[in-house]
Amino acid sequence: MTLFGYGKTTKAIARRFGNCAVYDDSITQISSDTLGNTFYPSSAFDPAKSDLEIPSPGIAPSNPLIQSARNLQSEYDLFAKTMPRSIWISGSNGKTTVTKMTAHLLQNAQAGGNVGLPLADMDEKSDLWVLESSSFALHYTKYAKPDIYLLLPITPDHLSWHGSMQAYEEAKLSPLKRMQEGELALLPKKYANIETEAFVVAYEGPTDLAAYFGIDVKKIDFKGGFLLDALFALISQKVLYDRLDYERINTFTLDAHRQEKLRDKKGRLWVNDSKATNVEAAISAVETFGDRELFLILGGEDKGADMEPLMRILPPSAHIFAIGKNSDKILALAKQRGIECTDAKTLQEAIKAIDKIHTAASVALLSPAAASFDQFDSYEHRGDVFKRLIKELT
Repeated sequence: MTLFGYGKTTKAIARRFGNCAVYDDSITQISSDTLGNTFYPSSAFDPAKSDLEIPSPGIAPSNPLIQSARNLQSEYDLFAKTMPRSIWISGSNGKTTVTKMTAHLLQNAQAGGNVGLPLADMDEKSDLWVLESSSFALHYTKYAKPDIYLLLPITPDHLSWHGSMQAYEEAKLSPLKRMQEGELALLPKKYANIETEAFVVAYEGPTDLAAYFGIDVKKIDFKGGFLLDALFALISQKVLYDRLDYERINTFTLDAHRQEKLRDKKGRLWVNDSKATNVEAAISAVETFGDRELFLILGGEDKGADMEPLMRILPPSAHIFAIGKNSDKILALAKQRGIECTDAKTLQEAIKAIDKIHTAASVALLSPAAASFDQFDSYEHRGDVFKRLIKELT
C-alpha cells in the first residue's frame, strides 16, 4: 500500500497495516521503521510499482503525487467493506459540533474522521461510526457511503484547494451518488432534486426540520446556529432508535473557540469565535450578537472567499478591527459600505483599541471569517491568544 503524505490519517494506516510505502515532501532520505514501513521523498514515487494509493486528505488534487497516481482511493474507501453502520456529517460550518453532539447523544457510537480518531484507529466492531467528513476526504472517496448523510449548508470555503465553488459542492454532494434505498440524506433545500436513491429530506432551516420529525424546539437549550446542530443529532437518534433524549442533548458542552463567551475584569463581554474560519460562520456569530453595539475583529487568510455577504449584514453600529493578511481587502470593503473600520494589523493591537471604547452594553467579537495561518499556528492558537490577552486586561 502506498501512502501520500505522513499526517494523522496516514500515520494511523501505517501503524495498523505496516509494510506501507510512504511518500512525503518533508522526507529527504529513504528510511524504514520496525513495522516494515518505508519512507521516501515524494520525487521517488513510481506509479508503475503501486497498486493502491491513499492520500492524506489535505493533499490537493494539483499535487504531483496525486496527478501521477493510477489507483487512488480515500481512507473511507479503505474501510468501505468493513465499516459498521455510519453517519457522515458534512457542510461548511458546524460539522465538528454535529459530530460530537451526535456521538454524545448516541452513546454506542464512535466519532472519527476529520475530528477524533482517524478511521484506521476506529473499532470496526462498534455499533455505529459518526464521521465528520471534510470536502477533501469526500473528493477522493469513490466507493464508501454512509447509512445517514447529514449535510449542513454549503457556502464558499477551501476554494483554492478545490479550484471552484462548483468543485467544492460536487465533493460535498458526491456520497449521494452511491447511497441506496433505505438510507437517509438530510440536505439543504436547494439540493432537493439531486439524483440519489437515498430518501431525501430537504430543509430550509430548523423550523421545517423540527416540524417534519416531530421535535419540540422549546425543549432544546441551544439557539441560533447551534439549534440546527442539535436537531441533526436528535434526528439521528429518532431515525435509528425512535427516541428523542432532550435532557441528554442539553448536557452537551460546546467546544472552545466557537462563540465562547468571556468576561474581563470590568465585566465586559468578549466572544471568542476563532473557529469562524469562513464568511458563513462569521455571519452566524454576527447575527447572534449584532443586536448590541458590536466591535468585530476580522481578518486573516481568507482563502479567496468573498467577504461582501458579511459586510451586507453588519449592523450600522458595527466597528470592524481588521487584522491579518486580508486587512487591506477588509478596509476597502468597509469603506465602500460606510462601515467604521480600524486597521489594527494584529490581534493584540485590535484588543488594545477595543479596550479603550468597550462598555458593559457593547460586545467585542473575534469572528475572523478567515483561517489563522498568516499569523498563528491554528485557529485554536488564535483563540488561546485572544483569551490570554482578555485575561491580562486591567
